[in-house]
Amino acid sequence: MDGLSTVPPDQERARVDRGKLGSISDFITPQHKRTAKMLGYTLFLGDASSYGRLSTIARHRLSLAERGGLACAFLGSMPEDCAVQAAATVLGAAGDPLPPFLGGMEDARHWASWATDAERKAYALACYEAMTPRDQAAFFGHISTVEVA
Repeated sequence: MDGLSTVPPDQERARVDRGKLGSISDFITPQHKRTAKMLGYTLFLGDASSYGRLSTIARHRLSLAERGGLACAFLGSMPEDCAVQAAATVLGAAGDPLPPFLGGMEDARHWASWATDAERKAYALACYEAMTPRDQAAFFGHISTVEVA
């Protein structure tokens, strides 16, 4: 037990003094216990506002690494298409652009204002690749003259 245990020394002494190994719940932090209880309440209620409150509680009671681990575990438990949709919802993805109704540029700019960086990059590259070589050259000429901040 000398230096090999991950249990804090004071808890290790208490465990040894009792003459038996304590249960794991003896070593779970109070904030983890309260978070687990909040998860149970959220699952029982099952509504959007409860999940929002759980997110707020997790932000205050859990480390970034703990929240990331839970996010990976939960997303990993879902079918890929559902996991992608859940992540896109959280990240505020704009989804596919709508067909232009009033004018292509106005609609495209509106969509781009809501899209994530990944969406904008993916659609920009796909659109560029779909252009004719002449249009690609014209587009390259246009973006080459734009001043980059």
